[in-house]
Amino acid sequence: MAQRIRLRYTKRGRLRFTSHRDFQRAFERALRRAEVPMAYSAGFTPHPKVSYANAAPTGTGSEAEYLEIALTEPRDPRALRELLNESLPDGLDITDAVEARTSGLADRLTASVWELRLDGVTPAEAERAAAAFRAAGAVEVQRRTKNGMRTFDARPAVVSLDVLAPEALASAADRPTERPCAILRLVVRHATPAVRPDDVLSGLRAVADLAPPVPAAVTRLAQGLFDDETGTVTDPLAPDREAATAAPADRHPPQGEAAPAAAATAPVPEGPA
Repeated sequence: MAQRIRLRYTKRGRLRFTSHRDFQRAFERALRRAEVPMAYSAGFTPHPKVSYANAAPTGTGSEAEYLEIALTEPRDPRALRELLNESLPDGLDITDAVEARTSGLADRLTASVWELRLDGVTPAEAERAAAAFRAAGAVEVQRRTKNGMRTFDARPAVVSLDVLAPEALASAADRPTERPCAILRLVVRHATPAVRPDDVLSGLRAVADLAPPVPAAVTRLAQGLFDDETGTVTDPLAPDREAATAAPADRHPPQGEAAPAAAATAPVPEGPA
């Protein structure tokens, strides 16, 4: 294995309904079309060495999904990103690519920032429910699993739950017009069991009888390590960029290209959700 590349990708628009398995198939087709020199597993059924980390549930959009690929020949991450985007459908977009120079990408995905659009709910109703959730010592919710219904406390994993003005939506195209609409911004630690946005919605129903008339539109805006001092979710690819900047100049990036600056945090994107 000559090189590992870490990629950040999106699920936007109708592609939010793509299952993780469907994305895997689309991504592997893009790898073949782009003629990426992939490393393969050993055995009778070799498959490309692709590691997926903490994929968002089907039906939710995302601006911050991550994966890692192993190559047999070195490639420039930015050129690879462009080649893959030419072969992926619109909505599944590679937005960042770095060479893996550190270990433990999955270990750096410990929290997520979510945006929940609640059509038919006024901001005042949402604020009342959010305040009740924040004030609760415990919020028990139920989720159906393959072993039956499971009850667990969703409250400890929720770091913050705020109601925003509709104008704060990350996607201008999704902003409401005359209809009532509330926007929730949610930061959740990746606990065990995992607390998902729909669990928080179940908790809001339990503590404040908040029941949106239509399903919520859910988008993950960021995921990474949660910084307790700043209250932000940090960019999980920043350590690799910092390592690239500190590496000998004759290795990476390719001649004639400047190394990208390391980002301190994962910013809230302004592109379409």
